[in-house]
Amino acid sequence: MKTPIDPDIVEKLIAASGLKSVGLASIRELNRLVTNIEVASGLSFIRMEMGVPGFDPPKIAVEGEIEALRKGVGSKYPPFDGIPELKAGIVAFVKNFLDVEVAPEGCLPTVGSMQGCYLAMMASGRRWKGKDKILFIDPGFPVNKIQAKVIGLPYESFDVYDFRGDLLEDKLRSYLENGDIGAILYSNPNNPSWICFTDKELEIIGRLCTQYDVIALEDLAYFGMDFRKDYSQPCQPPFIPTVAKYTDNYILLISSSKSFSLAGQRIGMTAISTTLFNSEGDNLEPYFGSNNFGYAYIFGGIYALSSGVCHSSQHGLARLLEAVNGGKYNFVEAVKEYGERARVMKKLFTDNGFKIVYDLDEDEPLADGFYFTVAYPGFSGEELVEELLYYGISGISLATTGSSRLEGIRACVSLTGKERFPELEERLLQFNKNRA
Repeated sequence: MKTPIDPDIVEKLIAASGLKSVGLASIRELNRLVTNIEVASGLSFIRMEMGVPGFDPPKIAVEGEIEALRKGVGSKYPPFDGIPELKAGIVAFVKNFLDVEVAPEGCLPTVGSMQGCYLAMMASGRRWKGKDKILFIDPGFPVNKIQAKVIGLPYESFDVYDFRGDLLEDKLRSYLENGDIGAILYSNPNNPSWICFTDKELEIIGRLCTQYDVIALEDLAYFGMDFRKDYSQPCQPPFIPTVAKYTDNYILLISSSKSFSLAGQRIGMTAISTTLFNSEGDNLEPYFGSNNFGYAYIFGGIYALSSGVCHSSQHGLARLLEAVNGGKYNFVEAVKEYGERARVMKKLFTDNGFKIVYDLDEDEPLADGFYFTVAYPGFSGEELVEELLYYGISGISLATTGSSRLEGIRACVSLTGKERFPELEERLLQFNKNRA
């Protein structure tokens, strides 16, 4: 069977990697293996395993950071809860695009949204005695479960695809009624499936969080990137759907990596509801020095984790938010090409025998965006990840994301420009032909 890459090269490097299962490897482990195969074979992969930006960072952010460095901020510790300009920018950003009001005290930068999730779980899982468990609405970002393990928090999870709409309420109640859940973590749009919760579903999550005194940890890593609606205009509907409309028990985790293409600067944004920020728990003091949630979060959490976020990165993001909030920079337009890439790439896969795994938002076709999911008859996702390596194509198994759809893989579109579509098509044609 002829494949684009010599099977001996792939098999040798898989053996050398020491991985028990290539298809169940972590994203970073798979990334290293793919790089090694590329070097040894001389063939450039269609790389879809990592969710990394495919565009340069906005010039306005770069210039803002350079200007700050020239003014000498590199020698000064930043305020660990954020410089005033950035806190004000986050307040305005949340209001302008989510139509939600938050106070500057509850808005802070983190070292990427990943640290934001870590800190949010750390505080939410210690807030009340006996409520230390995190509930993950899967599929999700595999690292979040690793974070929970590192913190020492138990967790539960379920794949939401079979519990959309009204079915979500009973499913959530089945966990919340046990009384041990401290927080619910989910991403919207979802990584890896790209499903987007409806307002009905967000209302259910918010209402139950209030009823059971649980914190909704809403990971908005792909802010505004449901391209079916235009969320690009500040202060104008439609506003981005959020659980913050339906409960005061929320922490919003906003990444600048994908929407703003600032992944390398490791700066994310956290916005905590004012009610939650000012609330008291009964189990925070032993860990964070205070039972006040906001005080514990900042002086016990952020201070202990990193003592702040890179000073110049804060200035760069603050400058960018100023432009976005003022309508001078359309951040959605800057990344809209991801949706077009997904539309074409999904068709290339389905034209060659693949099926889309997660294909609907309730009864509406799924958006074209940063990720999509595919399966091929006769393969599990674990097997498909390894088999595609011989064809110079990389993705990750849905099994690593908490998905119940073990036949599928996740594909990220960000590193595959239009100029590489013919290569992808040729490799998929060969893959399908070899199975005819």
